[in-house]
Amino acid sequence: MPAARIIPNRGPMSGFLKPFDVLSRLTTDQAYRVSFSHLWNGIATRHSDTVDAKFFVDGRSILVGLAHSAFVQFREHHGRDLTDREAGFIAASYLRERLEQEDERPVYDVSATDVLRLVDTLGLT
Repeated sequence: MPAARIIPNRGPMSGFLKPFDVLSRLTTDQAYRVSFSHLWNGIATRHSDTVDAKFFVDGRSILVGLAHSAFVQFREHHGRDLTDREAGFIAASYLRERLEQEDERPVYDVSATDVLRLVDTLGLT
């Protein structure tokens, strides 16, 4: 059985992800500069059942809310919790997909299905 791929939490949360650029797949002249800020529990702040990730896209604040039920399903299937850093990578992957389609919103609510799809895409086990 292959070893589990775990991305550990190391360093300050603001350093979990390096800033990155996203180029639109629709009109190659649209580029976005994205930087990660932090994670928090959306249950307390937005009254949503999510883990929220805050990003800045060209200086504008963007929230990506990851369905908490996906974290529960992951733990039941893999016997471990997703790390905060892994949650950041999942949120960044979703945000990248949306920006590539020029679908820019102030808040994205990501379904459990999409969270688990991205877990598989990133190879997290």
